[in-house]
Amino acid sequence: MQRADIDRVADIWLDTNIRVHNFISKQYWQNNFSIVKEMLSQSEIYVYEEKNEIQGFVGLSDKYIEGIFVSSKEQSKGIGNLLMCYVKNIKNQLSLSVYQKNIRAVNFYQKEDFNIQSENVDENTGEKEYIMTWKRK
Repeated sequence: MQRADIDRVADIWLDTNIRVHNFISKQYWQNNFSIVKEMLSQSEIYVYEEKNEIQGFVGLSDKYIEGIFVSSKEQSKGIGNLLMCYVKNIKNQLSLSVYQKNIRAVNFYQKEDFNIQSENVDENTGEKEYIMTWKRK
């Protein structure tokens, strides 16, 4: 990600979270937008671009996947898979947290050979989540 990309990346983050996490209030995501935008600008972010427009991104904190986000009009076109393949090529192991109610994401990560290690409750939202890990074979 380039510094100039931050607005597009942050917009994808907000739109995707509101859309796929409809079990959490829209206000929660909006209230955290500016904090997350600042964090994104200081994070390890890899973007997927098509025709010079960012369509999706993955955010990492060392070996922890903060999230994979794909713009709504580009969902189900393999972009998430491409981003995942990229980070699996540069890391030997990965972990992440995913809301249990986000069944589509849980299934995606399981298809990507992530295993559920434990269950947790996100103290910010009160929602149950899985802690999942992947290790290169």
